[in-house]
Amino acid sequence: MQKDIHPRYEPVVFRDRAAGFAILTRSTRGSDATVAWEDGNTYPVIDVEISSASHPFYTGTARVVDTAGRVERFQRRYRRG
Repeated sequence: MQKDIHPRYEPVVFRDRAAGFAILTRSTRGSDATVAWEDGNTYPVIDVEISSASHPFYTGTARVVDTAGRVERFQRRYRRG
């Protein structure tokens, strides 16, 4: 591999403030903001608006769309005969 052409791949904390959820992982993305992690080390932190802890699909709070009404309207509109 060639040297100095790849981005740095370092530990980063991704934090979802709305859900109070944070995860330490590795990423090529960095940040100037830092946070003290549970292990006592300080890592760059990236705040995200939505994560698996707050997304309706993963939390089970997704609203069910009235698909039956949509199908019936479609059939009435494009009925043959």
